[in-house]
Amino acid sequence: MLSSRFDLRLEDMKIIITLLSLIILSSCTTHSVKFGKKCTKLASDNTYEKSLIWIVDEGTGEAFQKKINKKNCVLNEEKL
Repeated sequence: MLSSRFDLRLEDMKIIITLLSLIILSSCTTHSVKFGKKCTKLASDNTYEKSLIWIVDEGTGEAFQKKINKKNCVLNEEKL
């Protein structure tokens, strides 16, 4: 019984920590946080970057969407 209480508290703490992290990340004034699987284009040495969380400068939002997007993930996986 005691371990189930501990497990519930541990899960609650994970949720609280995750929510606080998101609040802290999204409160940046000169940056925005983009969520979702996005990739860069495949480089000449067959490498690329892939992430679920991207921190982007506010001034480069449109350029970011052109260079790093979901379409690149599909194209990169087909080439490798």
